[in-house]
Order: sequence, then C-alpha cells, then structure tokens
Amino acid sequence: MSSSDIFISETIGTAVLILLGGGVCAAVTFKRSKAFNAGWVAIAFGWGFAVLTGAYIAAKSGAHLNPAVTIGVAIKGGIEWNQVPVYLGGEMLGAMIGAVLVWITYYGQFQAHLSDPEVLADHTGEEGLVDQSAAPSAGPVLGIFSTGPEIRNVVQNLATEIIATIVLVLSILTLGLSDNGKGVGVIGTLLVALVVTGIGLSLGGPTGYAINPVRDLGPRIVHALLPLKNKGGSDWGYAWIPVVGPLIGGAIAGGIYQVAFA
Repeated sequence: MSSSDIFISETIGTAVLILLGGGVCAAVTFKRSKAFNAGWVAIAFGWGFAVLTGAYIAAKSGAHLNPAVTIGVAIKGGIEWNQVPVYLGGEMLGAMIGAVLVWITYYGQFQAHLSDPEVLADHTGEEGLVDQSAAPSAGPVLGIFSTGPEIRNVVQNLATEIIATIVLVLSILTLGLSDNGKGVGVIGTLLVALVVTGIGLSLGGPTGYAINPVRDLGPRIVHALLPLKNKGGSDWGYAWIPVVGPLIGGAIAGGIYQVAFA
C-alpha cells in the first residue's frame, strides 16, 4: 500500500470519526438541538459508533485513526516506522476537517448558543457578553471540540489518559491484526468500538477520555481559529495532557504486548 493510500484513508476515516464524535457532543450541548441534555451515556455510545463508522471507512489503511494506535502497532511490528509520519499526518488533517464539518453542521446552533445571555451568564458568572480580553480558559463551546478535566490535577489527569489509552491500544493489539498486518479485521473493528464505549462509560468521567492526541489537538486548533463570537478560550494550558498521555499509553501498550503476548 502506497503512502498516499494510507494518508487518504486515514484522513477520511478520522474526519468521519471526529464529525460523528464531535457531532454527538454538539447535539447534547446545544439547547436548540433535539438531543439537548441527552447525557453522558449518549456521548459514550455516540463516540463508540463514531469509531465504528470511521474504522470501517478507513479499513484499507488498517483504520488507526489515532497516533497512539499507530505507535502501538509500530512497536508491535505491524507497520514500518517510516510509515508512522504518514499515518500521523492523515490523522491530524482528518481530525481538523471533521471539526470544521461539525461547525458547519451545527452552524445555526453555534450562533444561537453563543448569543444566548443565559448561556453566557452561566459561563462567566455575569450578564452580557463574554469579555474576550479576560475569557476563561475553557470557552462555552470548547467541550464540543476538545476534552477537559472535571478536577484539574496534572498527575491524575495524565495518569487517567495513560491508563485509558493502554486499555484501548492493548485491546486492539490483542484482538489480532488483519491479514494485511496493519489493523484489526471486520469483527475486530466492532469489538474496538464496544471497547471505546466501555472506556467512555468507565474511565471517561475524570477527563472526558481523549485517548487520541489528534482527536483533541486537531479540533482544539479549529476551535481557536473559527470566527465564533463569545467562544472563550481554547484552554491551551491543559492541551498537552490529552496529547502526551495517549502517546505514552500507546507506547506502554505496545511494550506490554511485546513482553506478554509476542
């Protein structure tokens, strides 16, 4: 498989992953959405189905959709290390495209939400518009794009992301690679989607379970760039944790596989 095949496959698959995953977050967040306040269970299942759909679309490249998975598979020996940058590039581009598509899909809801005095008052503690010069670290729509902790504790937040990502990547590696040696097979893809749902329900409470560097970083960059009035900050002080944590978790999972299962 050529580098262009890998790049295109991962870009499209990751874009669909983020479109559907970010889409369920938007659906639950916006008051003018039919799924408003559907809750955490809806989000967990929505992301599970997002993984399922994106992975089937990107089956040609092995459907990594996640740099942590790519690192784990490379350590296992499923791909060559010189292919890793190609996977990562496609995943990052796809994540950003998917985030833009969420914005387009919910354009009217974004406008209504960010001009609602009640929403802004809840977020700032004051009536009226958000003061952009003193915007909070996490804006009123940032949760649609990226993750954030319920309790800010660097050690705990990082550990949570590492542990959750180990569960994800180790499950992928032990499910077995497909015949082309680059990803899980058809049934494995369904099982991985269920694993992601389980991680969301069991381990997602503390940090929102990024478990994927580009899932968080790509949409966070889009949030920072989009012309959204009163959107607030992008919380860059936290942004390194959902990138570094999953990368460490993916590497540890690959190491565990080599020691325990290879």
